[in-house]
Amino acid sequence: MCQHQPPCPTAQSTDREAARPVAHHPEQGWSLLCNGVLLFEDTGELLPDGRIIAPSRPPTADDVTTAA
Repeated sequence: MCQHQPPCPTAQSTDREAARPVAHHPEQGWSLLCNGVLLFEDTGELLPDGRIIAPSRPPTADDVTTAA
């Protein structure tokens, strides 16, 4: 659990992404926050209880494919 003062937001808080990273792996596209949340590069999240939070990042031109 978080030992920071003041404590970081819990995994159940709406501002959970504000917790400090304890492991960061940009080459793999994820960070582990001190509240147990896995935060992914695309802004998706995996909470400690197994719940998945879908990415909130708006799609970019690279994400969109068009049929010709």
